[in-house]
Amino acid sequence: MASAFGRADRFEALALAAANDKITEYRPHGDEPFMSLRQQAYFRRKLTGWRDAIRLEAQGTLSHLQIDSLREADLNDRASTETDWSIELRTRDRQRKLIGKIEAALRRIDEGEYGYCEVTGEPISLGRLEARPIATMTVEAQERHERHERVSREE
Repeated sequence: MASAFGRADRFEALALAAANDKITEYRPHGDEPFMSLRQQAYFRRKLTGWRDAIRLEAQGTLSHLQIDSLREADLNDRASTETDWSIELRTRDRQRKLIGKIEAALRRIDEGEYGYCEVTGEPISLGRLEARPIATMTVEAQERHERHERVSREE
């Protein structure tokens, strides 16, 4: 189970890195107005590149699954293949959810709400947005939210 999550995290990181490779000419910095048009365009390119990389990878998986049907005569080989496919499909499901978050971030850019904490309304640091462009909360608000969830689960 842990290896499936590690693999999904790797795919997410690779897709984000591929998107980042397309955005080398400009990096937002704190010396300019927060969420200026230039910063919005930067994060829009970053998000759409990430989304497109995930979709491309998903198309490859779908093609692979359609072409490679279960042909193994040996039951152990077939079970191994089914396990691999199950892990792959869970990864794709996780990425499908990630695409939803990316789309939501793109909508927030369109609505002028991107980069601002949904809890406090404060700007989310550029470093956090650079690392996690789908972030909806400041680090502090996210930590409070996670502490509250932990306490709620324990009760």
